[in-house]
Amino acid sequence: MADDDRTGTASERPVALVTGASAGIGEQFARYLGAGGHDIVLVARDRARLEALAKDLDADHGARAEVLAADLTDPDELERVESRLSSTDAPVDLLVNNAGFGTIGRFDRLPVDREVDEIELNVIAVVRLAHAAASAMVSRGHGAILNVSSIASRQPTPNMATYAATKAFVSSFSQSLHVELGGAGVHVMVLEPGFTRTEFQDRLGTGEEEGRVPEFLWTTPDTVVEGALADLRRGKAVSVPGWTNKVMAGSSSAMPAAVTRRVAAAMMKTD
Repeated sequence: MADDDRTGTASERPVALVTGASAGIGEQFARYLGAGGHDIVLVARDRARLEALAKDLDADHGARAEVLAADLTDPDELERVESRLSSTDAPVDLLVNNAGFGTIGRFDRLPVDREVDEIELNVIAVVRLAHAAASAMVSRGHGAILNVSSIASRQPTPNMATYAATKAFVSSFSQSLHVELGGAGVHVMVLEPGFTRTEFQDRLGTGEEEGRVPEFLWTTPDTVVEGALADLRRGKAVSVPGWTNKVMAGSSSAMPAAVTRRVAAAMMKTD
């Protein structure tokens, strides 16, 4: 793997590290944060996409963009990102733990190695990166960590069993850290978006299932990111962007588990 690429010049702008920055919600976080005055460390597997985004951030906002291409399911590459979070050279003020993926289908029919990779990225990488960031931030007395979960964390989701379970972990973990680290000057928030139009669905292969989801339930990465950053500024522990998602999240908490399981199963039904 080539050495990290850096564009722009050093500045006094705060630094945000965004994982899964090559597309979707992660890319929008990078663009919004760059426009809002941050320099950005861009993390994803696709170096070419990250380099193109880095050029945009520099040209559009004067943001210094550092490209850190890494597969976070690879322990050695994950360690490189941990090291960047621990660095005292241009310390990271905000970690956006966004990288993740889902699988769909009956659990016994899915390749178990892919399920394990899902846990490695959605859980293990989140924990390790949050730990590296928190340790550095606590020592400085300030910082923020935004972990991206999903409203799927609110209930078991048949045919997406592993994904929903990993997001339940992220939500519980993040809310615990919100309390633990708040007194040390580190703000932790979990973002729980609902159905969002990104490449996530293309990679998941849910074209037929998408048709079962009413159009009014879908949102865009712009809406998700704008709401999340507003909630982060307000010091919230949990961000659920959009009124429809808030209703869905509230319903999941209020309805009996047997009902929410059936609803989720109907929406994500596979052959």
